[in-house]
Amino acid sequence: MASMEQRIILSDGLELRLKRSSRARRMTLRVPRDGSDPLLTLPVHVPLHEGRAFAESRHGWLQQALGRVPARQTVIQGARFPVGGAHLLITAADIKQVQVQDDLLLVPQNRPAGVVVSAWMRQIALARLRPACDRFSADLGRPYRAIALRDTKSRWGSCTHDGRLMFSWRLAMAPLPVLTYVAAHEVAHLAHMDHSSRFWAQVQDLMPDHAPHRAWLKAHGGDLMQWQFRN
Repeated sequence: MASMEQRIILSDGLELRLKRSSRARRMTLRVPRDGSDPLLTLPVHVPLHEGRAFAESRHGWLQQALGRVPARQTVIQGARFPVGGAHLLITAADIKQVQVQDDLLLVPQNRPAGVVVSAWMRQIALARLRPACDRFSADLGRPYRAIALRDTKSRWGSCTHDGRLMFSWRLAMAPLPVLTYVAAHEVAHLAHMDHSSRFWAQVQDLMPDHAPHRAWLKAHGGDLMQWQFRN
């Protein structure tokens, strides 16, 4: 087993998730964008007391990082929910499928809003990601093998060595050019499985105006992670 997760409580009462990893080479502390508890990762050979001391020494940074995490929001009737960068008012209606009408996101009145909206967002994400990946793949001259969607918490996309692309369906919440940038980013990995200068040159070639959309994702991606689809 590569890793296992436990929990520890610091002197101020803050609870951390503790993961011991055979792959870790040093101690790391991370505050997830989705609002879940901070994660302390330790190499398997590091004693627990050293890990605890490391976390205690980072107390100030932890408090600042936690303060920057946006508040969680729930997909319920009356909430303003982002779709393609536009915030639509979730409204129950006598309909069978999710619909967009002006600035309203209409949902079936007899079904949980979070369940139907998350399923609908998966459809929207795939409908937008597939043509973008097809276009960039053709420009690159390298086919991809498959596209999969997941609700990931730590990354927006990935590319395997055998050409399988994975994306977070939450990208459908972001403005379309932001989603398109992530598609270009992952397709570029078909040629360069790293983040070298050659990789970034390839991203630039596929999407010359990608920089502001990459910056948007860094600045606002955490907001998209805060949405909860189940009460």
